[in-house]
Amino acid sequence: MNGMLSLSNLFLRILRFFKKPAPFFNPNLNQQNNREIMSKIVPLISSGTAGPNGVLHLPRLWQKVSLEAAGKIADGYPGIGAGYDSMVIDALGLSADAVRSFITDSKPTYPQFEAWIAEQPGVKLDADTIKTLNDSITGYIHDDATRQGILSANGLSDGDPKDAINLNNLDDWLEFHASEIA
Repeated sequence: MNGMLSLSNLFLRILRFFKKPAPFFNPNLNQQNNREIMSKIVPLISSGTAGPNGVLHLPRLWQKVSLEAAGKIADGYPGIGAGYDSMVIDALGLSADAVRSFITDSKPTYPQFEAWIAEQPGVKLDADTIKTLNDSITGYIHDDATRQGILSANGLSDGDPKDAINLNNLDDWLEFHASEIA
């Protein structure tokens, strides 16, 4: 190469300079081993987040199923659970199996996922359906034992927040901290 460094050699020199290990670029590891090095990921998109179509929790559902399909979702988190996940799928007139299959097989970006939903026969994306669904998500309140458990685990006294979205956020942040920071 007439004195020029290949990109891989240049990268390795830079890594040595900073004295950082390069587990994802180690030629002695195969791709499967590289995946095992990566930790499981706590989904941190809030149920209170909506994408361009305005449906709350849908971005989180996409993230969870995507992580599950990649084998990267943190333990204890289902790709599609019985709570908000099923509420969203049912309200929009989708099939949980179809959602899981599409995300697993296609690995879509979030906008691609929304576009796929809009193309599904019988899908309900009208303003009234979305408002009713979003109201049910924002209005959901955990039972007292669940609320107190989440607050206590976070070192907070019994009180606010009371809504499930913010309690779930606290729960996710605590899980993230325990698995990635502490």
